[in-house]
Amino acid sequence: MKITSLEPARCLPVPDSGFGALRTERGNLPLESVDVKADISGLIAGVEVTQGFRNPFDVTLEATYVFPLPDRAAVTAFRMEADDRVIDGVLKERGQARADYDQALREGRRAAIAEEDRPDVFTIRVGNLLPGERVSVRLTLSQPLPYEDGAATFRFPLVVAPRYIPGSPIDGPPAGGGVAPDTDAVPDASRVTPPVLLPGFPDPVRLSLSATVDPAGLDLRELASSLHVVEEEGNTVRLRPGERLDRDFILRMSFDASTSLQLDGRGTFALTVVPPALESRRTPRDLVLLLDRSGSMGGWKMVAARRAAARIVDTLTEHDRFAVLTFDSVVEQPFDDGLREATDRNRYQAVEHLARVDARGGTELLEPLRQAVGLLGDSSRDRVLVLVTDGQVGNEDQILEQAGGALSAMRVHAVGIDRAVNAGFLGRLAGLGAGRCELVESEDRLDAAMEQIHRRIGAPLVTDLSLKGLDVEPGTVTHLGSLFPGVPLRVHGRYRDGSAVTVRGLASAGTPWEQQVTGTVVDSPAIRAVWARAHLRELEDRYAMGEHELESQIVRTSLEFGVLCRFTAYVAVDTRQVAEGEPEHRVIQPVEPPSGWELPANPPMAPGFMAQAAPMAAFRSRSPGFGAAMDAGLAGPAASGPLAGGPEGGSAGGSIGPRGPLFATPAASRPPRRGLEAVRSQLVAELDRLRALRAPDPLYLADLGSRLSALSSFLGGHAELSALARELEAADQPGADAEALRLHAIEVLTALTGTASAPGAPEARRPFWKRT
Repeated sequence: MKITSLEPARCLPVPDSGFGALRTERGNLPLESVDVKADISGLIAGVEVTQGFRNPFDVTLEATYVFPLPDRAAVTAFRMEADDRVIDGVLKERGQARADYDQALREGRRAAIAEEDRPDVFTIRVGNLLPGERVSVRLTLSQPLPYEDGAATFRFPLVVAPRYIPGSPIDGPPAGGGVAPDTDAVPDASRVTPPVLLPGFPDPVRLSLSATVDPAGLDLRELASSLHVVEEEGNTVRLRPGERLDRDFILRMSFDASTSLQLDGRGTFALTVVPPALESRRTPRDLVLLLDRSGSMGGWKMVAARRAAARIVDTLTEHDRFAVLTFDSVVEQPFDDGLREATDRNRYQAVEHLARVDARGGTELLEPLRQAVGLLGDSSRDRVLVLVTDGQVGNEDQILEQAGGALSAMRVHAVGIDRAVNAGFLGRLAGLGAGRCELVESEDRLDAAMEQIHRRIGAPLVTDLSLKGLDVEPGTVTHLGSLFPGVPLRVHGRYRDGSAVTVRGLASAGTPWEQQVTGTVVDSPAIRAVWARAHLRELEDRYAMGEHELESQIVRTSLEFGVLCRFTAYVAVDTRQVAEGEPEHRVIQPVEPPSGWELPANPPMAPGFMAQAAPMAAFRSRSPGFGAAMDAGLAGPAASGPLAGGPEGGSAGGSIGPRGPLFATPAASRPPRRGLEAVRSQLVAELDRLRALRAPDPLYLADLGSRLSALSSFLGGHAELSALARELEAADQPGADAEALRLHAIEVLTALTGTASAPGAPEARRPFWKRT
């Protein structure tokens, strides 16, 4: 092979370029711009998000962008604009929407699809972009604004931060194009782990964001942005040009809220109750504090987390009992004998332990939650769990499934510390336990936030809330929770009749409390959308906790009220053919490294973060040699070897993403798994591949037999799996009927996994993120 040397003068680096970066005349990434326009009226914001894509290549392109939205936002419309075409998206069941999108690409038509992967993580794919072509997609959403201590907060996330992915990799095609492999704990990990740009990467996405504030009759005293430099013009706030998508946008508006009942005239209500001026009676508490010390908590976050945890310990009195658990891949605590009395000596010992905590390892959150639940037990005291973390985990559903029931029996408070915090997950945890979620985006905000947290951890003012007066539709009222000092109660629901409501509860002193609120009819479609989103989120959390029979209700509610959820998707398909067939090149847009994150001091000890720093790890191409050339030119050494991200970066036995030494769960701490459910996800993946085979392949069937034999051994022996494995291992022998063996394997695996096998049968038990 002839190797041609290049003169150094012909290979000068581009100014301000990062490691592994390449600049072309049209740029090298498809996402050109993100424009956010928010109209805030009272405690509701209407937002339009427009994403501009351009194909910088000489072949047709499919662009994928994984991005965040506010976790309580209701996405109610989707539109694609290309050339002279405007195509409105249609909300459909997720599998059907994907089928329509894929068919359009095969037929050479332009299409776009928007999907929800987490309450605050979404994916947009735009397919069959022509060379040099620009396409924009627009999302319309409504979101309620949290209000506490005289200020409403408009928080708009701008980056999906790297998440820790626990569990063992599973076989089968990846669910998405991200850098982490799908695992048994996070079966859609590849959908929520976009590649991360290396620091210094040129040509960032052009960001514009404006928020216009209408106080809606309230006295607006102040507008304040905590993480960005803004320009004010009247009641409109705009980001200064040149900002990057690397941290949340946060705007706080100071005004006095009031108790109100809004009726939209279409059967939906929104209730706001300002807390009464009552004294909160302090009762003895059992409190467990969990402090996240994982690698993503490095830098200012670890300093702030230690201070926050120490302040929480200082709020305890000698009548309380407490425990402190610090965790990464292991759990440590200053006491080894359960809950301790909150004496001065014990509190001092706990604070000393906290002062020695440094960031390291992976965020194995499930085990410390289990230990905390065990410590709190069924005590007759007020049971409180406080979690201090950035929440950057991918196994949210697993945590809710295995710990959600126990957490709902106690008060759970979450303190989220990050400039790109996983607010959706922390809000879900706090909601389960009728507690509060406080977000701290900077050290400057810590003192004010801790003052609020101090009051939240105390006993609520009013508990056991109920509504009387309105004829509400059963099962539609969002979680009532409790009334805390400084935090208005926000409730949405559907009603049949009525114009007033009485809120009743039990004050902390043990006396009955009630307040009557008269309704006002308002012309606000956002009320209906905000209710639908909150209702869907509660149903999805119950689904994650094991109530899988709710799926049809979730889909029906989403389609009826036109609000996107995890079981549906918006799809926009052009009727015009623009290409010969499917896109020739596929790109997943890398995201910015979150502001304030620090690489661990010893990079080899943190493979999970380093793997996600390969900017072009997930480029794909159908053209032979094209993908390899793009990987070599754009990613450089960062996209090769054991730390390369993406499903094609290595084999199942490699060290991709969070499977390095510190990020793996110690084998000794993993519970034994003997039931068939422990390998069900692998069996479903094998079944999917069998059904997708266009022709019987004896070698594939023989390999499948060896894999099933290994799974049977893992389970300690399984008669049906072992028998099927023996039959398949002989598939490549003379005289074997490969097609008969394939059909037999489908029959057996279908019975073992409980999935539907008949043509056109519903996919009720197949993971919704893999449906086609």
